[in-house]
Amino acid sequence: MSLGDASISDGSLVGAVDQGTTSTRFMIFDETGSVVASTQRPHAQHFPQPGWVEHDAAEILTNTWAVIDEALSSAGLSAGDLAAVGITNQRETLVAWDPATGEPLNRAIVWQDTRTNGIVSRLADGDPDRFRAVTGLPLATYFSGPKATWLLEHVDGLRARGETGQALFGTIDSWLLWNLTGGPDGGRHATDVTNASRTLMMDLRTLAWDPDLVAAMDIPLAILPEIVPSIGRLGTGVGPLEGVPISSILGDQQAALFGQGCHSPGEAKNTYGTGCFLLMHTGGDAVPSTHGLLTTVASQVAGEPPTFALEGSVAMAGATIQWLRDEMGVIDDASEVEALARTVDDNGDVYLVPAFSGLFAPHWRSDARGAVVGLTRFANRGHLARAAIEATAFQTQELLAAMRADSGVDLTELRVDGGMVVNDLLMQFQADLLNVDVLRPVVVETTALGAAYAAGLAEGVWADLADIRTNWQEGGRWQAAMDAGERARLTNRWSQAVQRTLDWV
Repeated sequence: MSLGDASISDGSLVGAVDQGTTSTRFMIFDETGSVVASTQRPHAQHFPQPGWVEHDAAEILTNTWAVIDEALSSAGLSAGDLAAVGITNQRETLVAWDPATGEPLNRAIVWQDTRTNGIVSRLADGDPDRFRAVTGLPLATYFSGPKATWLLEHVDGLRARGETGQALFGTIDSWLLWNLTGGPDGGRHATDVTNASRTLMMDLRTLAWDPDLVAAMDIPLAILPEIVPSIGRLGTGVGPLEGVPISSILGDQQAALFGQGCHSPGEAKNTYGTGCFLLMHTGGDAVPSTHGLLTTVASQVAGEPPTFALEGSVAMAGATIQWLRDEMGVIDDASEVEALARTVDDNGDVYLVPAFSGLFAPHWRSDARGAVVGLTRFANRGHLARAAIEATAFQTQELLAAMRADSGVDLTELRVDGGMVVNDLLMQFQADLLNVDVLRPVVVETTALGAAYAAGLAEGVWADLADIRTNWQEGGRWQAAMDAGERARLTNRWSQAVQRTLDWV
């Protein structure tokens, strides 16, 4: 499955830009999927009002150039040593910029941001599933389209600029691709099908912008990027990537699914990052959900039909631990949370529901707000830390139950990745709650690995999907050790706690 000219490089090294919610990294992999180099830089999180979450797209771009330079230098490599580069990104985050100067026209609105609640309610007109048949998505603040509407309605002069070709909009992949392929000097304004499927504007059947949905959001079609396949040559790099093919774009969770070797129907992974995202591959069928999940594009190879996935999205996972550190001062570093949680034998009947941006799947309640319930004088910092860790596992359990109901598939194992999977306490509790084996790979940064695999596949570094799957290696396994009665008791308590968070707004 070679979609480009593999002769451009004698090497078999592939790079990946992994632009996430809290940081940007550049990783280089060899043909075995092993890490050759990795560099990372964080970027600022801006919270100008309650419910607002913003990023500086210019800072993200500066960091992207920097980590590319640093990774190549650290490994003694140059751009010519790379056969291809892929891009993966925080999906629903939206930015607008000036095509003449390359300057962002506003801070990027992050996927966690809830300022579009009024726009979403207006669009729903009493039916939050109004767009689901076309897009596979409920109407929610999570997705990109309403963010574009908000910018057009609230940033002075932006609508006029958009209507006259003086503004471009896109998710972060579009912003990076445009800049990495030349920016104002011929940069390509495009997004792939996985990111476009998270906007509330793409028709899953045609893989094109739906003119009725775009019109409903009052968005000029000309400001939106071209929609392209995920895997195939998208352009040629400039600067530190001079001459390197940019050959894949995958939204971060689709990239993780790809990197975990979940390429066949029924295979699933869960990524524990800032949020938590459970995806099950459904093959060529876009399976509709009746249990609060999302129907999304898994990937598309140029010239081939797309594949699809069912997804459950949780807003707060690692971000809950960050809240304990940054806002509450319970810990000084995220790495301390497991040790603190292990100072107690259990959660002390304390439950933390981190509905700081409302509740995502399977509830889709933007009116929910976070709560800690079950507190007594017995409760201490250890119980709160344990409740924060367990919250991610409880939310994942809700997603898996919905996925089982929609698909009829009972998972026998769950592959996991992301920053939180170094937490053994979380992994064991997750296996206990799900009553399935939890498997951690040797390379846990499968988001970057998936983007690299996709780019390398396009350029002939890997011959086919089977070639990629042989690289997957088990790095850890956890098996359920909790009896059914205790599992049921904890699950019931969590459900009670969730109910306490609703109807707050």
